Amino acid sequence: MNRGTIAANALRWIRRSLLLLTALHAAPSFAQEKLTFLTSWYAQAEHGGFYQAVATGIYKKYGLDVTVRMGGPQVNGLQLLTAGQADFIMGYDFQALKAIEQGIPVVAVGASFQHDLQGMMTHDDVPSLGSLKGRTILVATSGRTTWWPWLKAKYGYTDEQIRAYTFNLQPFFADGKLAQQGYLSSEPFQAERAGVKTKFFLFAADGYPPYGATIVGMQKMVKERPEVVARFVRASLEGWKSYLDNPAPGNALIRKENPNMTEEQLAYGVAKLKEFKIVTGGDAAKLGIGVITDERWKRTFDYMVGAGLLKGDVDFRQAYTTQFVKDTKIMP
Repeated sequence: MNRGTIAANALRWIRRSLLLLTALHAAPSFAQEKLTFLTSWYAQAEHGGFYQAVATGIYKKYGLDVTVRMGGPQVNGLQLLTAGQADFIMGYDFQALKAIEQGIPVVAVGASFQHDLQGMMTHDDVPSLGSLKGRTILVATSGRTTWWPWLKAKYGYTDEQIRAYTFNLQPFFADGKLAQQGYLSSEPFQAERAGVKTKFFLFAADGYPPYGATIVGMQKMVKERPEVVARFVRASLEGWKSYLDNPAPGNALIRKENPNMTEEQLAYGVAKLKEFKIVTGGDAAKLGIGVITDERWKRTFDYMVGAGLLKGDVDFRQAYTTQFVKDTKIMP
């Protein structure tokens, strides 16, 4: 074999190798696991970790193709979950426990927030949450079957004090003696913009037990696809850590989904999440973001039973599992 033949063979081998490499590079990757996560309301900072995990590719890193769908006033998340139209929803401890009572096999697999964001907004002359005897308190219908029994039992308030809260702040602005329910990053923001001086008392700071923004799925999925659940939980919690470090990617996606959400309100929401250590405080400070514990769920169960909100024979342990967060250790 002469040198020309050798050179020609070598050239053909190089060309075939290049074609093979090009084909391999162009070949489609394996399809990622498709999941749908449904939030509890219109896109906002309180959903930031999930949007961040989409925007920064964290879900993709774990082999997941996640669609985050907005909830809203006409969206029944639990119904969509049980119908298979969502793989996970942003839930609430009370909701999960009541579902178990009703024979609906849901399960919480982690919690975005160590504390519920509900609280009381008062005018700035009120020294504490326990100083509202004799004052009119505005309470929405949902509050009467969640936190109001807790507040009554703790501070001796009465049903005669409450009036309906219609999510209009004008009565509060007009009457310096009124107090009203509020969400940490919502009503105080509106009051600040209106130039009204207020105080905000987070119920959790006084011992209100439930978590906030739990990640809820179906027990069937946890049993049959635990590896997928584990990847989704871990990626979501990494999304929260990333969001608190630099919320810009998540906020851009939030504003795309919800154009009515302003940069100002997003910044306010993130600031409050940090100030009150909603994601990183409590057990998360030592055990990692997203952690849930048996002790906390037992406290919520005991409160609900004591307040007549749940039957005492409900097996509350069916409502949650710690298996996906106990060893994740995504530290703040």
